[in-house]
Amino acid sequence: MREFTLHVLPLPGGHYGVEVRQRLNGAQGPHEDTVVRAWGPPFQVAVGQILEALRRSGYRAADLHRVRKAPFVLRDEWGVRVALLLMALKPLRKTSRMERLAQAIAEMSDEECYYWFSKCVRGRSHGARALRVLVAG
Repeated sequence: MREFTLHVLPLPGGHYGVEVRQRLNGAQGPHEDTVVRAWGPPFQVAVGQILEALRRSGYRAADLHRVRKAPFVLRDEWGVRVALLLMALKPLRKTSRMERLAQAIAEMSDEECYYWFSKCVRGRSHGARALRVLVAG
């Protein structure tokens, strides 16, 4: 079984970011791995899709705020989509490129997102780099 959680990371100056974790049942029992953390411009570009993922997982958009302590449990397909988006955006600096990439990921089917997520998690930087080159030039 696979489950994704979204945690709020409070930052100095009243800002915040997010961390996506994946809960897995392994041979030694259940454990949780951090998939990606993001804040600043990558988080700001992704926030619309993050809010959509929260709504689709049964939360209200207003539930995402700096002081939230409890993690959000995301439906599998939305956890994959948010994690993929943040992994792809995190190393970028140009906002225009981030926005093109975010739009391309938003338009992907669930199957495409699962495919790219597996490539990015297994290959870390190579999978994310390939995705960025493919969809954002």
